[in-house]
Amino acid sequence: MLFLCHRIPFPPNKGDKIRSYHLLRYLSVHYRVYLGAFVDDPQDWAYADKLAELCEEVHLVKLNPILARIKSLRALCKGQALSLPYYLNGEMSRWVNQLQSKNDIQRVVVYSAVMAQYVMGEKYGGSKRIADMVDVDSEKWREYSLQKTFPMSWVYQREAKCLLKFECHVAESFDHSLFVSTAEADKFKELAPDVAACVGSYSNGVDTEYFCPQRDFSSPYKENERALVFTGAMDYWPNIDAVNWFTREVFPAVLASNPQIRFYIVGSNPAAQVRKLADLPGVVVTGRVEDVRPYLAHATAAIAPMRIARGIQNKVLEAMAMARSVIVSEAGIEGIKAIHEEDVLVASQTSDYARYIEGVLASDYDTLGASARHRVKQDFSWENNLPVVGELLEQPSA
Repeated sequence: MLFLCHRIPFPPNKGDKIRSYHLLRYLSVHYRVYLGAFVDDPQDWAYADKLAELCEEVHLVKLNPILARIKSLRALCKGQALSLPYYLNGEMSRWVNQLQSKNDIQRVVVYSAVMAQYVMGEKYGGSKRIADMVDVDSEKWREYSLQKTFPMSWVYQREAKCLLKFECHVAESFDHSLFVSTAEADKFKELAPDVAACVGSYSNGVDTEYFCPQRDFSSPYKENERALVFTGAMDYWPNIDAVNWFTREVFPAVLASNPQIRFYIVGSNPAAQVRKLADLPGVVVTGRVEDVRPYLAHATAAIAPMRIARGIQNKVLEAMAMARSVIVSEAGIEGIKAIHEEDVLVASQTSDYARYIEGVLASDYDTLGASARHRVKQDFSWENNLPVVGELLEQPSA
């Protein structure tokens, strides 16, 4: 089996890598896996041996984000999505083609639609091909465009249109296209009704033994601090937007009435806009941490004020698994069948955040965490969700 990922599926420390790692681990139990993936973080080269333990062969290719952005500009002249040349690489193409020639690959799984460009030729038409698109990325770019001014609004609108065209082409060519939730799959069916019959979903999971509140974690917070925590990759625009908005629109009033409260922004590669937030009263930006669990375990509440969100937010699931009170936007809870004020607190307007934070501080929602963990254990098990992929790979071709 050939498994292509747009980013190395290890370590499982951020949304896309969590899903791709667990998918790889599942596939490796049932198939001899040939893995091709890009590495855009120099620290991730250290994990090549970990992947070799799971795979027949691993081929990792360096991806320089700056050079890739420059290369993607050629798409403007070709009517392509910028994302395609960003991930198009001669070394990867040669490896994939040589692998197919030598091994007659029978099954292909691509993680992210952009990786499908490596297996679109006639020689792969006889292979069972599945695209794990995860999210409707074209819709994400459309949402970005609504938050930006010209010229970036135009660039993002163009990307949404061109990428949707390619996503539809992938869905037409592949046997199955999968998404992270029923809601996300339904969105793609709405945008591409002609391919609805081959579109499905499987949900993410959470390792509830790893994300377990009963473990003995030392507190990373100062004595007497009441911490609100946001976790995520802090160079990712929806996360940047979320913490900027919350810090400026919600947190000042909360801090004014609760001087002991702090807002911790925990995650790797904080963008300049995020680092500047540390200059504001009560805000702490940690950068990359070895383990997010202590920050969750000792937090008063986890905050997920997403204004732009696609698919399922792993940050929400992990906080729920750690039995925290989670205050989340309507966009951030999509795909998670949690009950408002029983499993989580869903903020539908700005004033809700401060009100729910005050309620958590006053111990008004003490049963929320236990209920949230139960919900995750019930609905988000990798062992229960991943077999869908195996069943589709073994279906006879139409």
